[in-house]
Amino acid sequence: MPGLHLVARRGAPVRSVGRVLVICTGNVCRSPYLERRLRQLLEGQDVLVESAGTRALVGADIEPGSVAALEAVGADTRGFASRQLAPALLDAADIVITATQKHRAEAVALHPRALRKTFTLGELADLVRDADLVGATDAPDPSASDPDTPWAAVVAEVARGRRGLHQARTAADSDIPDPYGRGSAAYDLMSTEIEAQLPVVVVALTPPAR
Repeated sequence: MPGLHLVARRGAPVRSVGRVLVICTGNVCRSPYLERRLRQLLEGQDVLVESAGTRALVGADIEPGSVAALEAVGADTRGFASRQLAPALLDAADIVITATQKHRAEAVALHPRALRKTFTLGELADLVRDADLVGATDAPDPSASDPDTPWAAVVAEVARGRRGLHQARTAADSDIPDPYGRGSAAYDLMSTEIEAQLPVVVVALTPPAR
């Protein structure tokens, strides 16, 4: 995938990425796909990527269509169990990525303080695409430049501060379509939409060497 050179120089310490939370509805299709791809693409970083659902099929495995899509790109699908979104998960996360605008609204309604760090995948990609993340000069919160602040929190602060600089996407342009209960073409569309946004987000979430 162009631009995804994610392995840090040997011996060059980098700051922690922190905790990334991904949200969809049932936590069996879209958010597991994104969770496992982020884990794969951020491998070697100090990061915890988790997912949850606003109406989760608690305890369920990843849907076969998403499993097939993940296996096609070499991502690990083992050891997954769907879980319900809870305020504690939102509070602990350094950045929250949702599949749709509705999921973002539901997350913020559940935990209002999450507003500053919650974005749809497409929105986040737009906001960090040309941001100065290396110097974190766009971060409105001075604490974001603290080297002990998780890098995902820096990315969230920078993205939040740039919300007025980009025209917001419509739901049609922002939302990742739900393939649940549909055929392989729906899962292909889901993975294509996610993969279109991933490169810029993964690069943004990869901290610079100190």
